[in-house]
Amino acid sequence: MLCQSCGENPATVHVTEIVQKKPEGPDQAEVSKVVERHLCETCSQSANLPHAPVIKKSVAEIWKLLQASASRGQKESGVACPDCGMTLMEFRQRGRLGCPRDYEVFTAQLHDLLERIHGATRHTGRVPGLDEAALAQRNRINELQQQLTDAIREEAYEHAARLRDELKSLQQG
Repeated sequence: MLCQSCGENPATVHVTEIVQKKPEGPDQAEVSKVVERHLCETCSQSANLPHAPVIKKSVAEIWKLLQASASRGQKESGVACPDCGMTLMEFRQRGRLGCPRDYEVFTAQLHDLLERIHGATRHTGRVPGLDEAALAQRNRINELQQQLTDAIREEAYEHAARLRDELKSLQQG
């Protein structure tokens, strides 16, 4: 492909620019237009394009970076599920886990992934099929069960009996 500016040298710099066109009226939406330019090295330097400086590395430095990257990939993909045999690398490629045990095997990686995607690692939204009252009752039952466990551990048996009775009445309806 030849340079679009001079038409003589081969194009070695390819620029993709996204141009935003402002709406002319309040009813119109903003329009994006993609403009591609293919320039030779000389024309690109005179075009005053924004660019990052080119960092030149020796072959030895590049080789070290490749080896470090490969060993890091081997360490990460080395963990495999004992039930289905899925590795972390396979999970990343497929985007799906292979079996329920994978949630335990890849806990650390899933924790980070869920944090990035949802901004949290615990479900805080609604539960399908439950209305507000049923959800509040379920949360109260869970809270009472935790308090009951704590009271038994602390050997506060009278308090535990009251919690048990309240829990029983909630569970019966």
